[in-house]
Amino acid sequence: MLQNTLRSWLDSDFMWRLSRSPVAIISLLVVLLLVLGAIFAPWLAPYDPYDPATLDLMNGFTPPLTANDFTGQSFLFGSDDQGRDVLSTILHGMRVSLFVGVAAVAFAMVLGISLGLLAGYLGGWVDTLIMRIADIQLTFPSILVAMLIFGIAKGITPVEYRDQMAIWVLIIAIGLSDWVQFARVVRGATLVEKNREYVMAAQLIGQPKAIIMMRHILPNVLSPVLVIATISLALAIIAEATLSFLGVGAPPTQPSLGTLIRIGQGFMFSGEWWILLFPACTLLVLALSVNLLGDWLRDTLNPKLR
Repeated sequence: MLQNTLRSWLDSDFMWRLSRSPVAIISLLVVLLLVLGAIFAPWLAPYDPYDPATLDLMNGFTPPLTANDFTGQSFLFGSDDQGRDVLSTILHGMRVSLFVGVAAVAFAMVLGISLGLLAGYLGGWVDTLIMRIADIQLTFPSILVAMLIFGIAKGITPVEYRDQMAIWVLIIAIGLSDWVQFARVVRGATLVEKNREYVMAAQLIGQPKAIIMMRHILPNVLSPVLVIATISLALAIIAEATLSFLGVGAPPTQPSLGTLIRIGQGFMFSGEWWILLFPACTLLVLALSVNLLGDWLRDTLNPKLR
């Protein structure tokens, strides 16, 4: 049975289109490579950048593939000002960036889908209230909304817990700034689906509204949501990097790609170009690959664009 399921999946229209899209294949392979590198960073990274015992300040500012004048050690991507291997910091930094991006998108998706279902199915003052809040939030750039929420949440968090809660506050801030697009798409799809015969039949037999929304309407509005989620993942990763670059994101004890870029930016004009170049290129490749994959999903799952 498993073999038949696998064969039918490989013969599906989705896989057929994927096999004929070189851009999607390359993007998928790059994303998988980076994600696996982040997941297995503790085993793949040549050094542990968080272990002070493995750091040697004499290794600081070692260029890529060049032996250090004092210790004789060499690093593939060079070392930073503290003597940390840049490749190791990138692998560990991607763990934070990907975790924040995925968790923030998941939070925004759950919140947006829930509010979109309520607005589209219930209508009336519920629809008006949710959509007016969404319209007001759309008038502000999402990064400013995230900064505002992050600042408020950090201000009410006790000082002794701020570093431990910084990542979760960052997830909530980015998620609350991105729920609107999910809610608007789900609301529009719900307005169409709630007039279908199967929904009317469920209403006729007396099923609760919550069951109708979750069991009957939700599965039929997930296709555009998956496309938005994929594209939003790239935006969430960039948002996290932007906030960390500005110094209001991940704490120094848990550096992300944005934090590494902020550190490298301070040495951009002093000749240590590798400290900035490699984290910035990693962020660019990751965000671009996820975005291209999202564009392909949009074209594949939308019959009008085929």
